[in-house]
Amino acid sequence: MRSSAPLLLALAAGFIAGPGIPISAHAQEPKAATGEAPAAGAPAPASETRVAILYRPVPAPSSYDAEAEPEDLGVAGARMAVKDNNTTGRFTKQTYALDEVALDGERSAVDAAKELADKGVRFFALALPADEVLAVADALKGTGAVVFNAGAPDDRLRGADCRANLFHVLPSRAMQTDALAQYMTLMRWRKIFLIVGPSERDKAYAEAMKNSARKFGLKITAEKPWTFGPLARARGDTPTRAEAMVFTRGLDYDMAVVADEEGDWGEYVPYRTVDPRPVAGTQGLIATTWHPTLETWGAAQAQNRFRRLAGRLMKPLDYQVWSAVRSVGEAATQTRSTDPAVIAAHLVTPEFSLPAYKGVSLTYRPWDHQLRQPIIVVQPKAMVSVAPEQGFIHQRTPLDTLGADEPETACKLK
Repeated sequence: MRSSAPLLLALAAGFIAGPGIPISAHAQEPKAATGEAPAAGAPAPASETRVAILYRPVPAPSSYDAEAEPEDLGVAGARMAVKDNNTTGRFTKQTYALDEVALDGERSAVDAAKELADKGVRFFALALPADEVLAVADALKGTGAVVFNAGAPDDRLRGADCRANLFHVLPSRAMQTDALAQYMTLMRWRKIFLIVGPSERDKAYAEAMKNSARKFGLKITAEKPWTFGPLARARGDTPTRAEAMVFTRGLDYDMAVVADEEGDWGEYVPYRTVDPRPVAGTQGLIATTWHPTLETWGAAQAQNRFRRLAGRLMKPLDYQVWSAVRSVGEAATQTRSTDPAVIAAHLVTPEFSLPAYKGVSLTYRPWDHQLRQPIIVVQPKAMVSVAPEQGFIHQRTPLDTLGADEPETACKLK
């Protein structure tokens, strides 16, 4: 829902003036990693809640980008969340431990999840692709387990392929492209040149961008497939460079939007268009959950704690897994229960809230189990804005202007 009226509802929901700124170790077998022990003199814990993270180790990084994909990506976020859970849990006699499962080679995520469920684990954070997320959620349906999707942005997981035992802590593609579309609307950059990569993920992102353009009144004046190969990875001049520049000639647009989730060529486009135009999408100006330049609302303290724990900067997947594990701890604290049925039911009530360094407490949408959250719009070295932007209002919360709203959802939870 769009409006040019003053952002009265946003103010009531806890937003302040300013452009879009809201206030307020791999192993084949599960490896247990407990958080900080209760302080001396604290009440003895009555129970231990185990949370498992399932992930596939990232491939070795390129020599020029050695810090892009650390080996503990995502896992470090889970470790910090377990420490945070134990800090608050000592007052409610609750303790937490982490099972880390690296799915090397062809190891099945379903088999690993079933093994953990047989040992009593009932909370799972998945840093996996969409098909594996669905397979694990379906395999655990009869166990009472609660599954958190921390790595798959696919809209279908919040739509026709939604599951009652599955919760989503990262924004959907629709939420990401809505955030960019809101910023483009705010800046009056209404004409889009959409460049689409060859992978299915690229095409899914492009489709989400088209939907966002329609939703916010933007116009896609040109759309072309990228056919010049992985020039960004080539890191040098190639015979196709001139062709790639001609590719952008004679077009009328305000913003080039690249759909390159594989990271093969999107970084090649900025500064190589014939006309001087900004680039956004999966590269250039991006919409994401977390960024090193986010320092407001207590985020600087979180960044520093993570750096001390992991010896590096926090990345979006770390934050997303942290949000999943903290959702368990926060719901357990609020309900004084670690029963997965109680936790799952509480997550979608108005009483649940997750403080997460975003200026507002985060909540889950009951119709598709998506975590509502502000989305930061950033360029590589600076934060540019935060969505939802001023002027976009909603009868419940401005956060519901991002992604599929309840009347639009294809999700039919059973």
